Amino acid sequence: MTTTTPADAPAPGSGPAPGEVVLDASGVTMRFGGLTAVRNVNLDVHAGEIVGLIGPNGAGKTTFFNCLTGLYIPTEGTVRYKGTVLPHRSHLVTQAGIARTFQNIRLFANMTVLENVLVGRHTRTHEGLFSALIRGPRFRRAEQESEERAMELLRFTGLQDKREHLARNLPYGEQRKLEIARALASEPGLLLLDEPTAGMTAVETTATRELVLAVREQGTAVLVIEHDMRFIFNLCDRVAVLVQGEKLVEGTPETVQRDERVVAAYLGTPFEGEPGEAEAAEVQAAEEADTPGAQHGQQEGKTD
Repeated sequence: MTTTTPADAPAPGSGPAPGEVVLDASGVTMRFGGLTAVRNVNLDVHAGEIVGLIGPNGAGKTTFFNCLTGLYIPTEGTVRYKGTVLPHRSHLVTQAGIARTFQNIRLFANMTVLENVLVGRHTRTHEGLFSALIRGPRFRRAEQESEERAMELLRFTGLQDKREHLARNLPYGEQRKLEIARALASEPGLLLLDEPTAGMTAVETTATRELVLAVREQGTAVLVIEHDMRFIFNLCDRVAVLVQGEKLVEGTPETVQRDERVVAAYLGTPFEGEPGEAEAAEVQAAEEADTPGAQHGQQEGKTD
């Protein structure tokens, strides 16, 4: 497995200018048959930002992530990365500069920790089949550079001593870290994290917060889905709230916490136009079904 020469920083982004719009999602709508899981959602992320995306279960958060990363083709709307409309292919989205982790861990369980990170470098590989077959000096040099880069990321996430361990043998919290290291191996300008602290202890959650802040410090913007409100409000610069597929409110953590509609959505108090539990369950079932709109479904182990 070969890659380009690694950058000096342990977790590099692609160097966007401060304040540059990295992600611009406009009017994103995702329908499954007659059911609408995401409706006309607008969201942007700027360089140097950590933006949170929250909402009750079934609000459409992961569906929205899938629309951003090419796993779903939005029914309507556009997604731009640094001003360029993204293709509807997950590997091309990763190549463009967006990487992600998944709500359910998607590591290569029978590969080592180091090998999992090396897989994440595939979009930065320039050595072709012929070079791999003859295994000349250029190939060997690129292979060495790839391993050095992977080890930088393992040191960055604190996994350097586990490099030869099988991924399946890592504790849960370290598997989450490994997913982040693998995503960072593609050198993204934007990292999408889908519930990175789910199932973690308080200590592991704190460590994850510190890691995400370190990722931002190295130049990578972050968009994160999370149900842990303390984690989100202590981490993010801005927070957007989805309820039943629509963006309810967006603003600073302080603004969002004070919004009565957000409180109502989380405490179960109905507001005008809110669908009932049966309708929400129907949307979630449709999202999980094998539909034409989800033709580029998730593939185990993908970092995009």
